[in-house]
Amino acid sequence: MKEVESLRYGVIFKKAFSELSVFKRFVLDIIGIEIEIEKVETEKSFAEPVGKIASRYDLFAEDVKNRIIVDIQHERHADHYHRFLHYHCAALVEQAGNYSEYRAARTVYTIVILTSGDKHRQDVGIIDFDPKNLEGKGFGEIEHKIFYICPKYMNEKTPEPYREWLRAIEDSLDGKVDESSYSIPEVKKIFNLIERDTVSPEERARIIEEKLKDQYIDDKFNEGRQFGIHEGILKGIAQGKVEGKVEGIAEGIEKKARETARIMLKEGIEIKLIVKFTGLSEA
Repeated sequence: MKEVESLRYGVIFKKAFSELSVFKRFVLDIIGIEIEIEKVETEKSFAEPVGKIASRYDLFAEDVKNRIIVDIQHERHADHYHRFLHYHCAALVEQAGNYSEYRAARTVYTIVILTSGDKHRQDVGIIDFDPKNLEGKGFGEIEHKIFYICPKYMNEKTPEPYREWLRAIEDSLDGKVDESSYSIPEVKKIFNLIERDTVSPEERARIIEEKLKDQYIDDKFNEGRQFGIHEGILKGIAQGKVEGKVEGIAEGIEKKARETARIMLKEGIEIKLIVKFTGLSEA
């Protein structure tokens, strides 16, 4: 067994899947296409927002034919199908140079990994943009697709090329994996990349930050009292003053930062990194 950091965390997922050979093999097995790329960008955004919302992609790569987007999500959003439809369409519309260029130069594929699951409890869901006749036969005009993947619901009917990737992602969530049960070389490479002993202090600090964010999101449904932010808001509302609301929120945020710092100190994170990630002073 190998101890690893969980692929639920964005910083770890991006570290593993931005590796060129891993990304290319993942795309081949999930989408079924071979891509020719020299790099994978992380935290990609376009110079100008498309529409009123600026989209940012965890992983982004493109060759002369295809534009590939991969996003990892552990937090459950009620709107994640709509959210990533927007991201996908932004990557499509951004290619238009003028009013006459309706056909995109690159086919856009978006893969969304939902590690915490989904209310529909399906292993794979696909939005296929190709028009179809009443019998369901596609016209073969539009290739753009969005793939929503939930490793938690992998089953015997999950397509074979998907299964080892989904199993690897799900397997990593408890921090331990059995490498001997995997055959794809690129999957084994992921486990080497995310091995716990190889994680840098900066990456560990970001993991802690994500853990605390997830903890707060979970707790906010229980009156949001984990870091005092909700108490601050209620305090401000009770006083009936805008100033009170602002002060209450500020107090809650500072309390969250102090709690983050305490956890980071226990993890052995350097003081300068704690200052960087929490905004607190060294004093």
